[in-house]
Amino acid sequence: MSDWIVVVDDDKTNLKTAGMILSQNNMRVSAFKSAFTLFDFLREGSIPDLILLDIMMPECDGFEALTRIRSIERELHIQEIPIIFLTANEDLDAETKGLSLGAMDFIKKPFVPDVLVMRVKHIIELVRLERDLSSQVEIKTKEVADLSLQVVQAMADAVDAKDTYTNGHASRVAKYSRMIAEKFGYSEKQQSDIYMIGLLHDVGKIGVPDEVINKPGRLTDEEFDKIKQHPSVGSKILENIKAMPGLSVGARSHHERYDGKGYPDRLSGNDIPEEARIIAVADAYDAMSSYRSYRDKLPQDKVRSEIEAGKGTQFDPVFADIMLKMIDEDTDYSMSERKDTT
Repeated sequence: MSDWIVVVDDDKTNLKTAGMILSQNNMRVSAFKSAFTLFDFLREGSIPDLILLDIMMPECDGFEALTRIRSIERELHIQEIPIIFLTANEDLDAETKGLSLGAMDFIKKPFVPDVLVMRVKHIIELVRLERDLSSQVEIKTKEVADLSLQVVQAMADAVDAKDTYTNGHASRVAKYSRMIAEKFGYSEKQQSDIYMIGLLHDVGKIGVPDEVINKPGRLTDEEFDKIKQHPSVGSKILENIKAMPGLSVGARSHHERYDGKGYPDRLSGNDIPEEARIIAVADAYDAMSSYRSYRDKLPQDKVRSEIEAGKGTQFDPVFADIMLKMIDEDTDYSMSERKDTT
């Protein structure tokens, strides 16, 4: 399919000349004497490969026209159309202004046919190469992100598999953490990060003996001390992942308390990393809304009252309030572990 070029110039001779040169080189050409005709043309959904835009035009000059074209592109959610300015003047200030607005080149009038054709073809080819490269980068970035999530999910599942009574705990904590983060105003990227951090918050339990994790009765002080080592162990496992430092932070600090009575570092208030403060609420909520060897999941009103009671002591009150709102919106108690009836 031939390249589609739009030429905008208030001079009929220039339109005819440019149209003839480009058509003779197997390009499709649309010609307009007014920038306003071009605007209507674009709004109708007609998207050319390139626009040749005269600078000196009555009513709307090329600079203003370019600004409006970019606005229309944003309105229509389309990629930027490459634009080459046409000018009869040797004006460095005009070239500087045009390039700063996003023009890709300048062509002097009267046209030199070979120069016009080569520059138009060069810009179209360059833009296509850039878009292809950008598309490939986006695809590969997504593939890497998907693979990373799969690896993290596998690690989280391996931790969950150690504990007979906490199947799916990491995934639920990750989901609740992301929900809290979203309501708090985190960006999509930040929400994805907190989800990953939530998945691996308990990775240090890999280093805790199975008989301690799966003990159905009350733990001895010695056994509880072993459990309390898992934040430090998890931090050491994850701290070498430099691209995402929040992973180790979440693992280390999710058992800190807002009042400073947590572990392992007895941090308090805002000294506790924000990611860990979010996960602490999500982790405690899931512990209460899940089944254990020694009890069923707690009733929703009981879970709510425990979160309310922990505001400002165990939990950051801001994130506790968000969790309380989530509980109030969850009228059928769907945010809880479901028994496998198979």
